[in-house]
This record gives sequence, C-alpha cells and structure tokens, in this order.
Amino acid sequence: MSFAAAVVLAASGSLAWPAPVPENRPWTRWWWLGSAVDEASLTRELELFRAAGIGGVEICPIYGVQGWEARNVPFLSPRWVELVGHTLGEARRLGMVVDLTTGTGWPFGGPWVVDADASSRAEVVRREVVDGTLSESLPAGRWPYLLAVSPSGERVDLTSRVGGDGRLDWTGAAGSWRLYGLVAQGPVQKVKRAAPGGEGSVLDPYSTEALGRYLEHFDQPLASLRAGKPRAHFHDSFEYYGATFTPRLLEEFQARRGYDLRGVIEALAGDGDPETLARVRSDYRETLADLHLEYVRRWTGWAHAKGSLSRNQAHGSPGDLLDLYAAADIPETEVFRRMDEKMIARLKLASSAAHLTGGRLASAEAFTWLGEHFATPLASVKQAADWLYLAGVNHLLFHGVPHSPAGEPWPGVQFYASVNFGPSGGLWRDLPAMNGYLTRVQSVLQSGEPDEDVLLFYSPHDAWSEPPAAGARSEVLAPPNPVPAAFEETGHALWRRGYQWDAVSERRLDDVRVESGVMRLGAGRYRALVLPRTRLMTPRAARRIAALARDGVSVVLLGGPPRDVPGHAALEARRAELREALSGLASAGERVLEGDDLDSLLGRTAVAREPMADAGLQLVRRRHDSGRHYFVVNRGQADYDGWLPLATPARAAALLDPLSSNRRGTASLRVTSGGKAEVRLQLAAGDSVVVRTFEGRDVPGAAWSYVENAGPATPLAGAWSVSFVEGGPELPASFESSELGSWTTRGDEAARRFAGTATYALSFERPALAASDWLLDLGDVRESARVRLNGRELATLWSRPYRLRLGSALTPG
Repeated sequence: MSFAAAVVLAASGSLAWPAPVPENRPWTRWWWLGSAVDEASLTRELELFRAAGIGGVEICPIYGVQGWEARNVPFLSPRWVELVGHTLGEARRLGMVVDLTTGTGWPFGGPWVVDADASSRAEVVRREVVDGTLSESLPAGRWPYLLAVSPSGERVDLTSRVGGDGRLDWTGAAGSWRLYGLVAQGPVQKVKRAAPGGEGSVLDPYSTEALGRYLEHFDQPLASLRAGKPRAHFHDSFEYYGATFTPRLLEEFQARRGYDLRGVIEALAGDGDPETLARVRSDYRETLADLHLEYVRRWTGWAHAKGSLSRNQAHGSPGDLLDLYAAADIPETEVFRRMDEKMIARLKLASSAAHLTGGRLASAEAFTWLGEHFATPLASVKQAADWLYLAGVNHLLFHGVPHSPAGEPWPGVQFYASVNFGPSGGLWRDLPAMNGYLTRVQSVLQSGEPDEDVLLFYSPHDAWSEPPAAGARSEVLAPPNPVPAAFEETGHALWRRGYQWDAVSERRLDDVRVESGVMRLGAGRYRALVLPRTRLMTPRAARRIAALARDGVSVVLLGGPPRDVPGHAALEARRAELREALSGLASAGERVLEGDDLDSLLGRTAVAREPMADAGLQLVRRRHDSGRHYFVVNRGQADYDGWLPLATPARAAALLDPLSSNRRGTASLRVTSGGKAEVRLQLAAGDSVVVRTFEGRDVPGAAWSYVENAGPATPLAGAWSVSFVEGGPELPASFESSELGSWTTRGDEAARRFAGTATYALSFERPALAASDWLLDLGDVRESARVRLNGRELATLWSRPYRLRLGSALTPG
C-alpha cells in the first residue's frame, strides 16, 4: 500500500517535477474534539484541505468542547464508525488518504483496559527492621518480591507475607534485618486528552497479551467500514509515563538475561558494588526494551491483518529506538519547539530505519509548539520543514487542525497545542503557496533511493548503564534518552562535515550483505561502518563487525575498540568472547581503522564527503535512475554565489526552485582537472533548491537564469498608499508613507493592535538602466506578501528571501 511517486527522468522530463500523489502533499493531524462532527462539516473541511494542497489526514479523537456535550459522539460507537466511513469515502473522492489513531488522545488506553492490563511502575524498596520494628512503612502495591537479610547473611523470602496495603506480617529474629523488595504500583496513568468513550487507563506497553485484548475492541468497528480502510494506524510517541513494570517482568527477565533478578535485589536497591548495580540496571532496561519491541511488532501485525499499514513514533521509549522505528511500516519522528543541530543524530534514527528496511516513507509530526497560535509565520514553518528534510524526513504531517464546524464565530474551535494550520488558524490564506513548496520537495525526496555512504553504529547499551535521570523514583527507571552522547556527537560531526550517513543497530547488522566491499541493506549502499566511542558491546555485535571487515568493509573505530560487555550474567565468559571477537577484528588488517580524527580516518576509505558543507550549505541526497537528487538548503545568514563541488559524478545538471513550479533550467556545470563536477549555484540566505544531476547524458531544455548585477539597485521612491483589507480587532484608517515598513510603527494604536491584511500600493516609472530582467526585493516582510504588478498576480512571498523576478510584467512607462 504505497502512494509514493517514482521519478522517470526521460529526456523530455529532465526539468520536470514529479506528478504529485497524495503522499507527496503534506498531511495534517485532524483533531475531532469530542468527535462532535457530522457528514456535512467533514465534507466541507476535507474539500478545504484538498483545495489548500493537503493530501491526507490523521483522525485523532480528543476531549470535547465545553457546552457541546450533547453533540459528542462516543468513540467506536456505531455512529462514530459511520462518520469515519463517511470520511474515508469523501477522502477517496477527493484524492486524499486517511490514517487513524489506534485509540483516542495518547497513548493507547481506554475504558476496557482493566487494572491487570494497565501500565504500572516499579519501585525498589530498602528498609531496616530492628527487633521486629520497621524503620518506616512499606508502600502499598503489588509485591512481586520481598526479601529479608540478616546481619549474618541469612535470606528469608517474605513475598507471601506482605499485603497489597504494604502491611508486613513478620517478625524476624533479634537484631537488625534489612528488607529489599520490588513493589509494583498501577494503574499509573489515564489516557491524555481522551475523547468521550475513550477515557480510561493507559495500556501496559510491555505486554503483547494486554495489547491483544485491547485491540479486540477495534475488530468489529473496523470490519464495519464499507468505504475502505485507513491507510495506516498510528501510535504516538512513548508517553507511557512512569511505566517501568509488567506482571511477567521477573519471568521475562530470567529468560532473556539468564539470571534471576531476585538474586541481585540488593544491587538493584543500591547496596554493594556500583558496577554490579549498573549492569543489573542495564539488564532491566534492556528487558523492557525487548518487551516493548514485541508490543510494537504485534500492533504492526494487527494493522496488516486489517489491510492497513502502521505508523509509529518510537522516541521517548526506553528501547532501541532504531529497531522500534523499523518495527513499523512508516517510522515517524518529531521536533518539539527547537531545531537544535545537535539533535540531528536522534532525528535521523527514523529515516535510517526507513532506509534500512527499504521503506519509502519517513514521516514527522511537524511544527509541534513551533510557536504560539497566531504568532507563527510561514517563514518559521519553512525553516522547520527544511530542517526535517535534512534529517531524512520526506512525509510531513502538520500538528495540526482542530475540526471547527461551519458557522462558528472567529476564531472557531481551537486546540490548545499549536500550530493550528486550519482555516481559522491564521495561516490559511497563504497555506496553498507553502503546501506547493512542500509537495514539490517531498515529490523528489520520496522518489528514487537514499544515497548515504556511511553506516553509524547505534547501540543504547552505554546509555542503559547510566544512572537514572534526576528526580527518578528508583534505580530501575529507564533513562529519558537511550541515545548515547558519543553517537549524537559523531552523528552531528558527520553531518556538519557533509558526510551522508544512516544509523544501524546491532539487529540490523545481521541483514547486511557485502558486495565488492559495499554494504547493501534495504535500499542503501554503504562504503564504511563507523563506530562512535563505544564502551560496551555484545560479543555478538563484535563478531558481526569483524565478519564484515573480513568481507572487505571499511570499519572505523573512533577512540579504539569497545572495552567491555554490557549486562551481568556470565560476565567473565562473555568478556572472553568479546576479546576473541575483537582479535578477529584486529586481524582484518588495513580495513579496520582506529583513531580520533574522523576526517582522516574516512579519508582512507572510499567515502567522499560533500564539500558544500564547508560553504555552510546543508543537503540530503538521493539516487535516481540517471544520477542524483540534491536538496540543498542555505540555513545561514549570507547569500551563496559560486561553484558548488559535488562528491558524486555528473556530466550535466538541472536546477529546480521548489518555491516556484515554473522556475527551473539546466545548470552551468564544469569538471575540474581532478575529474570532480562543480555546479554554479546562487542560493540566498534561507533559500533552498533541488539539484538534479545526470551521469551519462546532457540535459535538454532552457538554461537556468543566473543573476548578474547590471548596475546599482534602484530604490522605489514615492508615496506608498496603505489600506487595510481584513482582520481585526478593527480596520485602522488608511495612510500614506514614504517608506515600505510595518503599519505597527506609526503611533496609531488601532494599527499597532491590528492583525490581518493590508494593501501597499505604489506607482513608479520603470528604471532607465538597461537590464534583461529586474529583481524586486521587499526586504524584511512581516509576514507574507502577494505581489501584483500592472494587474498581474506574480507570486506569494512567504519566506526568506522575499524577492522575485519581475520579467515581462515590468513594462516601460
């Protein structure tokens, strides 16, 4: 089930954008507040979405609007199913697609989740008993294990002697005894923002049995849909807060880790050797990770059985994030507020999972809390979108649009979480222009195949062994970020230097096949494997890496080989296994490179970095049948004008401006004496471009129009006439100004308060200077401008740079 486009670059289409399909267009999360919707209003909004260039929706039922209780439609009721069926049918009519959250709000949960299936937390307890008197009471909860240890080392199992209320029916021999126990408390959380009919406890995220019972409640409603099936079912980020236990934890721990957790309860409580504590803590977290991975795989299998795909946000979980992303058909990341470059490695885990599994799509919940409602310009949205694209994402879903019935007075229904991309959210007027940009970029990034050169080894073992986050309730709580700092630092360094890379997990290394020294995995072809500074590694991973080196793969060990194994069981035997595996790695000779200088080490491999990174340009690269696609972004403050060296071979190139459906042409290209291709590129600060290269042929078509200054800039002099068109709270009085500037700086209180649209008009004579074209530069626009000249609509300028070619619209006189 895929709507992704393939680019066929015949000679006649060398300068063409791919014909868009629904998944090329941006999608939106569609909040159904109280599911208080009806057929007419659903059709109305879907038609508005389609007209604005939105390709699909994700239905997310949430809490209702105060005062609308009588309108609410209970989740999964027959009427609710009718409304979903109507949405599916109307979406199909409009050429759109629908996803569906497997629940309401987030995360999974609801009224049918009984206490035994609900999420729970574990707390490690340590108490003193002196002559039969507890130093402090025991907490209430379920007690999987309670142990008493005497000063002489006698051990007494008291599990059956402690009640759910924490009351202990036991008196030990005289002296000071110490109690160690594991208590489980739950349910610990209710569904966040639950819709009517979806309220209840959050599900246990480590139990496939509990998940199976949960999903049974969707079977009949989904079978009742007559208008088709959702494209995909959706699971939000891991917000199972405090979930660190599952009823079968002790049995699963012993089966997976090879020893009984009860035998090391003292270490878990913090007594004894700190290294033992770290190893037991790591094993506990790895067990939770294994169980949650099975949970996601079970849910994906269920979605497939229903004729749909799965879309999963793995971040936030205590697990191996890459494997969790890969357990779904569509891995999805997100950016919460900040576009921090140091987060690039974490963001690329989702797109890496798509590449390693051969998936076409890597999606993102986009623009979550980018800014407040009515205060987030489209220019900021473009910056955030470009940032996600540079992280390998190629399928954006807005966060989001609340359903707002027709007739609601402005501003309609709002959801507390920004940004609202709906008709009453403040961005709607110029949203089609932005959506055109996103569609063109995504049509390219969803085509062809990824073109990364490096695999960066990702393992959470170093992070799992770290102490808990500040304020955590116990030593068994998972860290908030199972991404080691060394992985993030190395990933960021690779990205900054222009290396194209994907992350790879220990499990995914098993799927690598080697052909002539090149690793083939999913859709990717990789020329080197880089290990960031890694302290802990399993013997299994070390053996696999050594085998790859023997097969001809270049292996880079930053800071040298790992020093130890993770986990507690059979420690010395596994350390011996690791030493043996590492000796096999050392015997691979010159293919194994050790050191601290990343550039120097990769320079000894077949990997070539993209030198454009030195000019402050950042990129994502994909293969097509005839060459490469480069999506290049100038995220700096200075314009770029020069010859852009490429790391891949090219005989010809085309440039396509994603801000315009029509501006494209053949690029100036030259080949250096060293055989490297260079493309002439002019890229203003904040701008982006698609460079389409061809290895074996020239490109027919018109040449790209480069800007060469014919003389000094000509200011537009005269009186600007400013009149207010629409907005509020009231329309200010019209005025004239000798400068093109903001209406908020005039000292007019009504204008200072005003938000909306105004018309700036100026009559001027065409400059006498001879030039083939003129560039209109509006400077600092707040926040967008539709430009008309001599009665012609020229463009909507909604992001940096606020410039456009005037062409034939600029006439004499």
